[in-house]
Amino acid sequence: AFGDVRDDPIAPLLGGGNQGGFRYEGSPRDLQISHCVLYSSLSDIDWPDELDLQTGRFTYYGDNKTPGNDLHGTKRSGNVILRDMFSYLHLGSRERIPPVFIFSKGASGREVIFRGLAVPGALGLGQRDDLVAVWKSTSGKRFQNYKSVFTILDEPIIPRGWLNRVRGDGDPTVDAPPAGLQWRKSGIYK
Repeated sequence: AFGDVRDDPIAPLLGGGNQGGFRYEGSPRDLQISHCVLYSSLSDIDWPDELDLQTGRFTYYGDNKTPGNDLHGTKRSGNVILRDMFSYLHLGSRERIPPVFIFSKGASGREVIFRGLAVPGALGLGQRDDLVAVWKSTSGKRFQNYKSVFTILDEPIIPRGWLNRVRGDGDPTVDAPPAGLQWRKSGIYK
């Protein structure tokens, strides 16, 4: 244990760096990423990400959390990723949406809790409700950020072989978790 970011457990497992809320491999341009990790401390009072353990709904705020940037002009392009995921969702192009893995802060240090495999949207939410640009004022400056809703699928085990295939530009449908595959084909949230 180094006692710093080198202790991060997500990077060795899924790559994408060892800091920040959005971690991915590939280019966010036109969603050319193999997968996306959404990490939350679940304790930011200004941007209150929320996990409902009963419904599997995960409310996640984008990465434009301070004034000075355009909604889509952030360093990690997290809001570009959100915009494109939800755009593909509502165009019926779910096959273009990469797997999303949800992690939250653990009890101490760099510990994390894997919350599950998630997909954009939720049962009963339409395109006006699942991704919304919200306004906030800080230090007298107004700016926008996204509020998004994901569904964590009922998949208690994610096969390591599938993770390796996804990270290696393999076919994401081979050995895919069944609930993820069902959503990809039919749009059914399980």
